[in-house]
Amino acid sequence: MKYTIQIVGVGGQGVLLASMVLGNAAMSAGYDVAMSEVHGMAQRGGSVLCTLRFGKGTISPLEAAGGADLLLGFEPAETCRNLGLCNKDTKVIMNLDPVYPSMVAAGFETYPEVQSLVDAAMKLNSNIMTIGATNLAIEAGKAVAANAVMIGAVAAVEGFPLSKELLLEKLKENVPPKFLDLNLKAFDLGFEYMKNKA
Repeated sequence: MKYTIQIVGVGGQGVLLASMVLGNAAMSAGYDVAMSEVHGMAQRGGSVLCTLRFGKGTISPLEAAGGADLLLGFEPAETCRNLGLCNKDTKVIMNLDPVYPSMVAAGFETYPEVQSLVDAAMKLNSNIMTIGATNLAIEAGKAVAANAVMIGAVAAVEGFPLSKELLLEKLKENVPPKFLDLNLKAFDLGFEYMKNKA
C-alpha cells in the first residue's frame, strides 16, 4: 500500500504543522514516509504545497501529476489551482474560507466567488468535500486552529489509512501545551462535521 497526500494553502495557515502531524502518524503506524515542502513567499501569504507519501518501500516524496489519493486544501483558490495533482478518484477536502492576497485586500484585484470555485472544482472531481474550517476553529476558540479542524476532517474520510486516535496523539505531541485544549476541540469539530457530511 502506498498513499499520497497533497496539502495546499498559503503561508500562515498551518500547512506545515498538518503535514508534520500526518507524517508522524504515518511513521508511528509503521509506514515508510517521505515528505517534501514548497513554500516560496509563504511568510507573505504565498502558496504552500506539501507532499506526503507513505507506505511500504516509499523512498521519494515526489508524486506524478494526478497521483494524489487525498488533496487537503486549506484555501479555496489554492485547492482549485492544485487540482491537477488529482485524478477522478482523489478525495478532496476544500476549506471554504479564503485568505485574500494583498492585491485583493488593497482593492486592486477581486477574489473569485467561493461558490464558483467549488462549482469549477466539482466539474473536475466528484469527490469534493467542503468545510468551513476557519468558522469551526472560531467556534472552538480561535481561527488559528483551522489546521486542527482540517486534520480532524481527514480522520473522518472514508478509507483513510491512519486512525483518528493516532492523529489525535500526534496532534497532542506537535502543539504547544497552552493551545492543546483549543486544538483538540477544533479537531473534534472537524471530525464530527466531516463524519456527519459523509
